[in-house]
Amino acid sequence: MDDTRTMAQLLEAPTVGYEDGHRLCQMKLPRINFEDLCTITSTMKFLNVPSTLVKLMLFPFSLEGAARIWLEKEPPRSIHTWDDLVSKSINKFFPPSKTTNLRNEIMRFQQRFNETFYEAWDRFNDLLRACPHHGFFRVTSTRYFL
Repeated sequence: MDDTRTMAQLLEAPTVGYEDGHRLCQMKLPRINFEDLCTITSTMKFLNVPSTLVKLMLFPFSLEGAARIWLEKEPPRSIHTWDDLVSKSINKFFPPSKTTNLRNEIMRFQQRFNETFYEAWDRFNDLLRACPHHGFFRVTSTRYFL
């Protein structure tokens, strides 16, 4: 069953029966990525409230700057599911050309001449974080490092 409620309706999720339910919408989360948001929301369980709904409710509080402006400019009722949100934000901030360039950088990674192993590993992980939807399995990405 698809949930076709609007973002406004999603933000009015039922919190009846939860003493601290009102605090959910008051949380001020720092600027975080999708993976962090998923980790945080996986620790929250509410009776009859799907985890994707909790993520949708908290997502606006995780944004700053250009990302917040982008979300505010989205047409009303244009985001119905968590997948919609992920897809729209990736398309906005990671156009195919940027994704391709970052994936190529990962696949062609080389340790610099005066760079220690730790520095190279740290720089490689920065590349992976710069493109969170790179699509490589951890084993595959490690192979590119070697």
